[in-house]
Amino acid sequence: MYDNLLYQNATKLLKEDILHNQFPQSVLFSGPQGSGKLTAALETARILSCKGNPRGKWQCDCSSCVQQKSLLSQNVILSGSRDCSMEIAAASYAFLRAVSNKTAYLAASRYFFLRSVRKLTLRFNQILWEDSDKYNKIGALAGDIEEALETLDFPHELPNEMSNIEKSCKQILDLCKKLEDGFLYDSIPISQVRNMSSWAHLKSVGGCKTIIIENADRMLENVRNALLKILEEPPEDTFFILTTARRNAIMPTILSRVRTYSFNNRTLEEQYEVIDRVFHRSDFKGSINEYLLSFLPVSPDSLRQSAHTFFETLRAHKIPEIPSLIKECGNFDPRIMFKLFLVGIIDAQKSLLLTSQGTFASGEIVAAIKDCWNNVTVYNQGIQAALESLVREFIRILRTIGVK
Repeated sequence: MYDNLLYQNATKLLKEDILHNQFPQSVLFSGPQGSGKLTAALETARILSCKGNPRGKWQCDCSSCVQQKSLLSQNVILSGSRDCSMEIAAASYAFLRAVSNKTAYLAASRYFFLRSVRKLTLRFNQILWEDSDKYNKIGALAGDIEEALETLDFPHELPNEMSNIEKSCKQILDLCKKLEDGFLYDSIPISQVRNMSSWAHLKSVGGCKTIIIENADRMLENVRNALLKILEEPPEDTFFILTTARRNAIMPTILSRVRTYSFNNRTLEEQYEVIDRVFHRSDFKGSINEYLLSFLPVSPDSLRQSAHTFFETLRAHKIPEIPSLIKECGNFDPRIMFKLFLVGIIDAQKSLLLTSQGTFASGEIVAAIKDCWNNVTVYNQGIQAALESLVREFIRILRTIGVK
């Protein structure tokens, strides 16, 4: 059990509760980013449905485990926001290196790449999106991804030509990027929670069902209230696994209905080993998050510098050239680059904290940045329009401390 989750004390508690039939129907996996919460959630879903004896071994070849390990089980629903594109790119890189070098871990890298893609496509299950007017487009894209995956999936032999494998990987990456950028919301719609509820009350076919909601702290209030109704009386044989990096942002009424399993922040040395074991990069010395960010088209350092220049331009009574900025930052595509840019502005304006007036203005600036992010991720405003609004708001705020 949990053989693929390294350096997490939570696994011991999870094993004990499952083996002693004390695992509750509603749980929360809480811990920092990159601590393996989603890996643990997917593995928990597999173990709960396992028909093998002994139960839950990773090598189990029962029909349920085979489907669960491939992330093709009809008894699992995954929802919630996640920046999937970087992990997919990193997994693709590891897989292509393994193919090129004919390594002993080729099968494992191939498997990991397939799973990284399906961690995205699982979020577009028709059950979740059937009420959406966008589902025809979503379904077509998800179908194209699965069709492209087929040439690389087990039990098929890989194409003989390396160029054909590279071409397939690039096609999959492009399709995944299009799906994530176009349709993966930062906060799940209330319709998805209602659809989950309807599905949860249907009798399962072959084992229990599991609903995983990642980054549950990002749900809007009406969505949280809808989820609360399901958690109050969960249907028989249906398990709910919520994950969060901010437990204090979860509604107290939801916290009262879940058991929390805490995931720790791995040491840097432990993260080095995870990167080596999963991505086969023993030469990289940094955190898991830093490794994934290295696959962005614009480096985090460049984004931070652009953010610093943006703020200092405003502070010098000038208006930033927004279109040029967006181009310089790779059109903020994928969207996580926009988040890193906004975090960079928050860091740049900390110099205001040296005075009492500046401290007040800093609070307003941080609030304006949060509004800017919500305008893009929740209300689907274009990034250029959002930044132009942010510039106007900054000018107003800076005037309050004498910067005119």
